[in-house]
Amino acid sequence: MAPSSPRRPAEARLLQDFGPTALITGASDGIGRACAEQLAAQGFDLILVARNKALLDDLAFTLREEHGVHVRVHAADLTDPEAVTTLLETTDALPIGLVVAAAGYGSTGRFVDQPLESELAMIDLNCRAVVALAHRFGQRMQARGRGGIMLFGSLVGFQGAPFSATYAATKGFVQSLAEGLAVELRPHAVSVLSVAPGPVGTGFASRAGMTMGKAARPERVAATALRALGRQGTVRPGFQSKALGWSLGMLPRGMRVLAMGRIMQGMVGKTSSTAGDTISKSVS
Repeated sequence: MAPSSPRRPAEARLLQDFGPTALITGASDGIGRACAEQLAAQGFDLILVARNKALLDDLAFTLREEHGVHVRVHAADLTDPEAVTTLLETTDALPIGLVVAAAGYGSTGRFVDQPLESELAMIDLNCRAVVALAHRFGQRMQARGRGGIMLFGSLVGFQGAPFSATYAATKGFVQSLAEGLAVELRPHAVSVLSVAPGPVGTGFASRAGMTMGKAARPERVAATALRALGRQGTVRPGFQSKALGWSLGMLPRGMRVLAMGRIMQGMVGKTSSTAGDTISKSVS
């Protein structure tokens, strides 16, 4: 997509290029929720997707009351491929111009100590569901001649990450997918953005037994990502993501892996656990 005129307000640009409706997974918490709030404020109708229907209903009520937008709620566990298929079928006729695939979770600790079912479910959510959404909505947006797809990579997705091995692998997959799709869909005026933040303050740390220093706020990450949509292929919101990305990028890949392992080991508390109970974008 050609860069938009800088004279247009950001709100008008996004709604014109990617409206009228946005579908957001992981919308009950974290970055997904922040994107929902900011897009509603800009006039987007919304389809909110997450497991927790009560949280979605509360958010939908608030957004309708505050912004007068139409909001649909779709409660689903996207680790289940059938749930992804149902979501695609029920939204097939809706005018969705923007997909924000913010659902995801991670785990910390030694790979062999993690429950296998949780690690496999992470792959289903972080990768399989993302591919299904990008494929179907990429087809629809290509036929329509405009649209946007926002995928969530991570700082840890640019190299292996000991003590978060599966999560880093899923985010490396998403980063590579986004880069390839951006080139393929650009001639059809469809923008694909990878958002690759560092640690985000969404409650992941306490659930996963991690300690983090300064973490980016979900609202700041969402705002940065939305500004970058249609203008960049990858955006690294937050100071830590930029600083660590630059410093690690100066090292050979093998040394980056070792450095990331030390960073992750320092963030893991005495008791590591998976964070498989969260279905929102929680950490990077």
